[in-house]
Amino acid sequence: MSGKRYINLLEDRIRKAKIMTNFEDIIYEKRDGAAKITFNRPEVYNAIRLKTIEELIIAFEDADRDNSLVAVVVTGKGDAFCAGGDLSLFKDFSPENGRELAAQCLKLANLMRGIGKPVIAAVNGFCMGWGLEFVVFCDLAVASDNAQFEQPELRVGSCPMFGATQMFPLIMGDKRAREAVFLSKRYDAKDAEKAGLINKVVPENKLEEAVNAWCKRLSEMSPQAVRTAKVALGVIPDLLHSALRHGLILAPMLWETQESKEAMTAFVEKRKADFSSFKK
Repeated sequence: MSGKRYINLLEDRIRKAKIMTNFEDIIYEKRDGAAKITFNRPEVYNAIRLKTIEELIIAFEDADRDNSLVAVVVTGKGDAFCAGGDLSLFKDFSPENGRELAAQCLKLANLMRGIGKPVIAAVNGFCMGWGLEFVVFCDLAVASDNAQFEQPELRVGSCPMFGATQMFPLIMGDKRAREAVFLSKRYDAKDAEKAGLINKVVPENKLEEAVNAWCKRLSEMSPQAVRTAKVALGVIPDLLHSALRHGLILAPMLWETQESKEAMTAFVEKRKADFSSFKK
């Protein structure tokens, strides 16, 4: 091996080591041919903030560059997959912060749909709001039998515009999609499977085994064919990109309203939101 090639290889290894250790909100690791991303804010049920999105983007970009990987697996630490946005931060969001979060969410969605290998959600516990919308952008999803799914945004002065309002009608049909969003319907794992939100349900202690079996199966496939299939399967969902972009432009405007701030403050204060003054 030439000296220059050795130095390039060493620099690449150093870069990868830094990428995999410099995270706060997620854990990123690679083993057995798959990248694994774990939401790592268990004290708030893995609720996301801007930093979480930024770290996810770095991890997905690295996984996309690594041709040795057959899949990207995402799960959550503790009692939740992801409970949605961190409302303790959202209630004080500035317009600039809101727009930045929306822009980064759009970038993440494009990465997840465009990465040349399947993204697998391994859902444990609570999967709410943004967390469920994240699952929508995954290619495959398996859930433990204790998983719970819900889009509660309308109760907290927001709207699920990171994927639910665009993709739910395609996944579960128009009327069921409206029921899920308008009524904040909660699904247990079996109901989520019937609705098409996930592929299968397994006992909690079999979740990792089920994901490993999928990764092993994917390792037997042609990488080029897998990449091609992902592009082909994404044709119709990709047509919804403009709806996603428009939704993420509108979302920060909604978060800035007094009605939204009342709802998010009420959630943090563990009381019922009072919308009476907004109905006059």
